[in-house]
Amino acid sequence: MSELRSMWGNTRMVVLSAISAALYAAVLVPFKVVPLIPGVTELRPANAIPVVCSFLFGPAAAWGAAIGNMIGDFFGGVGPADIFGFFANIVYGYVPYKVWQVLARGQEPVIRSPATAVKYTVACLLASTFCADIVGWGENLLALRPFLMLGNAIVFNNMLAAMLLSPFLLAAIYPRVKAGHLLYEDVMPEQQGAAAWTAPLGLILLVVGVFGAWTAGNLISTGYWTPHALPASMTQPPYDRAIGIVVTPLVAVAVLGLGLM
Repeated sequence: MSELRSMWGNTRMVVLSAISAALYAAVLVPFKVVPLIPGVTELRPANAIPVVCSFLFGPAAAWGAAIGNMIGDFFGGVGPADIFGFFANIVYGYVPYKVWQVLARGQEPVIRSPATAVKYTVACLLASTFCADIVGWGENLLALRPFLMLGNAIVFNNMLAAMLLSPFLLAAIYPRVKAGHLLYEDVMPEQQGAAAWTAPLGLILLVVGVFGAWTAGNLISTGYWTPHALPASMTQPPYDRAIGIVVTPLVAVAVLGLGLM
């Protein structure tokens, strides 16, 4: 994940990050008045933007998603849980292109075949679920909302935009950005990605951590699974302490996997 830091030394990457943030916020803010779950989250077609920008601009999209989401939060009310939203959106803008580098290195992220569609779906699902894990886990730690509510609403919201809007935007925009030599690998060619053996290992850890955290969070939050190793006082509704203990190491595994990629 060193490119998240090193990109700030590249003027063009900083500009691309600002463009990503502005686009995200510009589409995000008007839909603040269309709630998906009142008081929790709204319909967010803007969630297509970080996915598109991720495939185009790499780490610039990660920072752009985080900053754009933070701008949007100022129009909907700021609270302590927004720090988790900041990091969740970094992940949402960072994971798609990192997963794509491992699964489809050298291919364009424009869906032209069933194989490409599957790889694209995997990249978006991992990004969407990891984003949901962080927000659901964070809000549960703060005892604000149960994991079940946000852990599923965010996956649905993100995937809806990523599957219905992002592919068409990529098909229209990607060839033009490529022709203008503004893709991440053109702007920062010195970043060649992880070593061949660490990238697949990182992807495996990412998959285990992301889906493990989402599954555990949902099972504990609904009461279908009670970790018997924990004291009974930690497994009573709203299960915030149990989720904190069980989900935290799984989130750490996902972060480790992302670092190896």
